[in-house]
Amino acid sequence: MDDLMAAIKNRRSVRKYDGQTVSTEHINELLEAVRWAQSWANTQCWEVVVVQDAEVKEKLAEAVYKGNPAKKSMTAAPVVFVLCAKYKTSGYYKGEVTTKFGDWFMFDMGIAAQNLCLRAHSLGLGGVVVGLFDHDKTNGVLNVPDGHDVICMIPVGHPAKPSAAPKRKEVDEFTHYESF
Repeated sequence: MDDLMAAIKNRRSVRKYDGQTVSTEHINELLEAVRWAQSWANTQCWEVVVVQDAEVKEKLAEAVYKGNPAKKSMTAAPVVFVLCAKYKTSGYYKGEVTTKFGDWFMFDMGIAAQNLCLRAHSLGLGGVVVGLFDHDKTNGVLNVPDGHDVICMIPVGHPAKPSAAPKRKEVDEFTHYESF
């Protein structure tokens, strides 16, 4: 198995961390991974807020809905990457939406998040993509300007322990050729 496929198969959602800090060098490596994410017509609709301050992380945790298993991760992780999207850029041409699905930002943001998570894994770090939270409250905590929105938060740190892969469908369970 090549290195890329190994990373894809072995990366996990990590919610518990061992307490070590994440170096500035590693933070910059993760931001570089976002930088090189592909996007619609190279629009690069993302903005990233890097949060290390304990007080700000606590406010972000308060915005995560009760019952979300990632809630504690927000304060336990040494760093939280908050991925924000700029509206009306991805999927637009000359100010007009060009796709059936409208603004394409969620697709681009997913690619950026996956790049960040795979790079974190390659550095011996782990993270989890958090999407179940009060977006308006989070926007307020981080002073996100109009025309932008927080899409997801990714707490990152050194995993407390390794975890096993969850069960996956077999390829033939989701693959169709020539027609659905």
